[in-house]
Amino acid sequence: MNIHEYQAKEILRNAKVPVPAGKAVFTVPEAVTAAEEIFNLTNTNAIAVKAQIHAGGRGKGGGVKIAKDLDGVALHAQSILGMKLVTHQTGPEGRMVKKLLVEQGIYYPGPSPVKEFYVSILLNRATGRYMILYSAEGGMDIEEVAAKTPHLIYKEEIHPIGIQAYQARRVAFNLGLSGQAYSAMVKFIMALFKAFVSCDASMVEINPVIKTSDDKIFAADAKITLDDSALYRHPELALYRDLDEENPAEIEASESNLNFIKLDGNVGCMVNGAGLAMATMDIVKLSGGNPANFLDVGGNANAKTVAAGFRIILKDPAVKAILINIFGGIVRCDRVAQGVIDAYKEIGNIPVPVVARLQGTNAAEAKQLIDRSGLKVFSAITLKEAAELVKKLV
Repeated sequence: MNIHEYQAKEILRNAKVPVPAGKAVFTVPEAVTAAEEIFNLTNTNAIAVKAQIHAGGRGKGGGVKIAKDLDGVALHAQSILGMKLVTHQTGPEGRMVKKLLVEQGIYYPGPSPVKEFYVSILLNRATGRYMILYSAEGGMDIEEVAAKTPHLIYKEEIHPIGIQAYQARRVAFNLGLSGQAYSAMVKFIMALFKAFVSCDASMVEINPVIKTSDDKIFAADAKITLDDSALYRHPELALYRDLDEENPAEIEASESNLNFIKLDGNVGCMVNGAGLAMATMDIVKLSGGNPANFLDVGGNANAKTVAAGFRIILKDPAVKAILINIFGGIVRCDRVAQGVIDAYKEIGNIPVPVVARLQGTNAAEAKQLIDRSGLKVFSAITLKEAAELVKKLV
């Protein structure tokens, strides 16, 4: 589950990871009040006004502004709230900004230069262990650093017993720190790993980690992805879910216990089993079509789940045909076929052609049911035949 920056920083703050003073707001007056409180609390010389959406690249897209006074905070809050923020992660359609993080500025003059680092913690699936990725070249262009100069990205693999102090010291050393900044970074890394484990995160990314001009270490930005499967252990974190940031079709699918991901094609796919769904999308693509979605109806497909799948797929105006691909291993094909027929009649008019490919237990009976139903459902035996038929109908 993705969460907002301000929510990620609440998790970090509770784990004693240094973060700037800040507050989430929803209106311009709230932003001004929060900024006034932060000015009085921290004596900072600037306030950051940051758009809160589930996407990176907000700074480059104009979603992060720095204000020197309350008038500037009001001006920036007014310009960002309600804007459609377009970044490299949102796509051209962008995301509507409905909330802001008003935060203490930490780029202030002092005896030593400010430095930006990159630190993330994630699972290395090749080894089955957690891993810290870090670089002294943090900031908005970290993707270019990884692509053009990968030798500047360091890796620190963590043993299952947990992070050791010497590993945190190695991170601080490789980042070129010394003195007070070195000690602060060691504490930062230890606390960050504690936060990562305590909330059952699948990824924590801090970009940038800031060394201030007086050698303090702060998480200037924070992204945390929570493991959905572990949310039952963290009911308080489950409340962080923001439905405004999710695709409405995906929300509706989850309410019907369907696994749905919106894609950009024109062939709606309804399949039982994630692996078969992936293979179906591959065959559709190889046959000259473009899948419009990933939709796994699960191993117990029936009239109710099929009807829910139809409704979700048909909400996409780009869909020109629907391919149903069911393998009758756990569930009988004739039961699924009857579900397709019942769902078709329940919904009424389905304005696009439907191709059903049912294989497995009682596949022949399923084909007979569909052929005799009198509905505009085309049946196919092989997946290739079904994909080619869909391509002709689109």
